[in-house]
Amino acid sequence: MTEALTHEIHGSGPGLVLVHGTSSTGTGSWGTILADLAARYTVVLPNLPGSGDSPLPEGPLDPDTVADQIVATAQAAGLETFAIAGASLGAPLAIKVAARHPGHVTRLATVVGFARPRTTLRLNLEIWAAMFARQDPDQGKLIVMLSFADEFLAALPDARVAEFAALLTAHPAPGTAAQIDLGLRLDVRADLGEVEAPSLVVAATGDRFVPPAHSHEIADGIAGARFVEVSGGHAAIMEDPRPTLSALLDFLDGPG
Repeated sequence: MTEALTHEIHGSGPGLVLVHGTSSTGTGSWGTILADLAARYTVVLPNLPGSGDSPLPEGPLDPDTVADQIVATAQAAGLETFAIAGASLGAPLAIKVAARHPGHVTRLATVVGFARPRTTLRLNLEIWAAMFARQDPDQGKLIVMLSFADEFLAALPDARVAEFAALLTAHPAPGTAAQIDLGLRLDVRADLGEVEAPSLVVAATGDRFVPPAHSHEIADGIAGARFVEVSGGHAAIMEDPRPTLSALLDFLDGPG
């Protein structure tokens, strides 16, 4: 029997599972819009293996197993059917869930996600992995540069940029290296055609970590997928959460 991941539950209403990105947690990736979503939905925030208190198994993370664990987590939280949204690394995992468990998934949304690590993303992840492994003190600068749009950073004083760099690397998830490795190995292109649920794909126009071409690839592979662009970088949901929140609510509340 597949074991559930550690998780948080917020709000009430129809089920909504939110899958976080690399080296993060549910609240770390979704915290800026969590209260608004929990006002309408029962929001379940699973911690991926190696994040929060979810244990990290021996050996590489298996995407099918993680997808099954996400479903087991939703069921442990009392949800048999649910919408699912994934941010960054959470996006291909959410796609896996929708393809493997169509009877459970009512809607699928991806936010600044990818179906596979195209060249730019692969290089970004490889550089991050190398810097993380040697605990490079400039790692925070890399993450800030990749996460935020140029316009957003340009408007900040240098001291604030340095604060972001320190904050984003102060408490890495124990499973950071394993999650980066999972991102490098993930390829859900074959799963895109198996997705039956109505789908939304959200890209950020200034994303330097996972450029919008990745989201276009997802949208092109899922029949009838809705594509929305928001301004900002990979962390657009932190720069200005309103456009992403609006896109998600319009999709979740509206017709398929």
